Amino acid sequence: MTRILLFVLFIVAAALGLAWLADRPGTVTVEWLGYQIETSAFVATLVMAALVSLVILVFALLRYVWTRPAAVAAYMHERRQQQGLEALSRGLLAIGVGDRAQAQRYAGIAGRYLPREPLTALLRAQAAQLKGDPASARRAFEAMLDRPETQLLGVRGLFLEAKRGNDEDAARALAEQAVRHDPKLAWGVNALFDIQARAGDWDGALNSLAIARQNGHVDTDTANRRRAVLLTAEAREAETFDPDKALTLANEALRLAPSLVPAAELAGRLFASKGEVRAASRQIVRTWKLSPHPDLAVAYAFAKPGLSPKDRLKRVEYLAGLTPDDIEGPIAVAQAAIDAQEWQQARDVLAHYVEGRPSARICTLMARIEGGSGDKGREREWLARAVRAPRDRAWIADGYVSDRWLPVSPVTGAVDAFDWKAPVDAIGRGDDTLMIAEDMEPPRDASAMASLAPADAEPAVVVDVTPIVTETPEGVAASPEPQKGEAVDAPATAGVKAGKAETSPAATAGPKVNEAVTGQTARKSDSPDFIPIRPPDDPGVTQPETDESPTSLERLRAAQIR
Repeated sequence: MTRILLFVLFIVAAALGLAWLADRPGTVTVEWLGYQIETSAFVATLVMAALVSLVILVFALLRYVWTRPAAVAAYMHERRQQQGLEALSRGLLAIGVGDRAQAQRYAGIAGRYLPREPLTALLRAQAAQLKGDPASARRAFEAMLDRPETQLLGVRGLFLEAKRGNDEDAARALAEQAVRHDPKLAWGVNALFDIQARAGDWDGALNSLAIARQNGHVDTDTANRRRAVLLTAEAREAETFDPDKALTLANEALRLAPSLVPAAELAGRLFASKGEVRAASRQIVRTWKLSPHPDLAVAYAFAKPGLSPKDRLKRVEYLAGLTPDDIEGPIAVAQAAIDAQEWQQARDVLAHYVEGRPSARICTLMARIEGGSGDKGREREWLARAVRAPRDRAWIADGYVSDRWLPVSPVTGAVDAFDWKAPVDAIGRGDDTLMIAEDMEPPRDASAMASLAPADAEPAVVVDVTPIVTETPEGVAASPEPQKGEAVDAPATAGVKAGKAETSPAATAGPKVNEAVTGQTARKSDSPDFIPIRPPDDPGVTQPETDESPTSLERLRAAQIR
């Protein structure tokens, strides 16, 4: 619109000018080379305008002819640029969809048309990676190091190739180079932090964490938590040769993360070793209120040296009273009561948690209680129940279950990955046959056990376990009852022992019963009440040993499953 307006104004001005000249006649005379030209002013003006236009036209034509080669070259360059950019676009799309052949093809085209373009080198390297040629990919990334604009791109590419090749030394060197070149790059700082943490270089990891926090790569809460974890890991290593340094580091970790259980447990033990009972108790109680844990209960119980088991029980009762809604408190009290041989108190504390499907730790504690009370059968029943009980809380990180806390996940290498929680039970629900009925006594004779079997199941073989009475010169003696683990062969053995003095019906029938039992294949019926073929006074678990000494039972108690 503006151009049209200007053109109209120019035409109007020209018309007015020509009209002005026409109204004012005059003569213009030109003498040149003996010639004299005389004309009017109006005609002279028109001739001058025509000459000027001709000169301009000739100059434009000459300029056009002169600039044609450069224009043709610019056109060809632009066309190559366009083709190269199109090849780059299509090549990156081929990389995205995983088309190896198209990626290689367009990488070659982009290399011909745009050899100096940084994206061309990146496309060539990624095409080599997609092809599975790490050597070509490394050469492409190494070529990027020669140019300032692609140097960091080459460093990152070589870092990823080193990680794929499990070359931790090269990966660490490249990450350090990236951090030195530009600490604002989050990938370099985070990668160096992870590598240093996995290698146990706590000081280096703390420095990298400080750089990350300074440049805004991590938020304040995450940085404080990670710093506390690293300080705790360093304190655990320094505990042996420098306890004072370890205590300082643990206190700093607790200042940053008061709920960090390993730091509180370590600080409590170190304070207790120095005789500072109040400081140890204060640190443990503070963390217990935030994160109850069995290690804290043990450290609190033994924070004051020289106490009797009953005094330690009182301390644990106080600690458990601070978190009445958490199961760790009653478990800690039960453990302390068992150590003090307060069996009834331990049983009362766990009474609320034995209903339903208690965890393996509770089952094991109940087994210790029953064993301490003298009921060996119930002890074995609880140990059998612990085998299929739900798993207890443990330190878990990325599916890895550990009995002790670790600062770094052994699976992914992430810092502060372990959480105190119950693992997912991969086996599923436990066998209901191992559930203990609290309101009824198990049958004590073989006929009662056989009556519980379903009608369509195979009849259970009844084994006579009545002691065999024999006459000896010393008097009347009774052969012992069959031991656990010898339920099938017990009649035959009894018959052999009594063969010298008197042959009893049970001894005579022993081999036949043995043959009948060994010839059968034990099958579980469709009924949920499965009655195994065992002597009636066996509590339900076949024991490989007959030793019921305190040492043997202690080994059973130690079979705690987390």
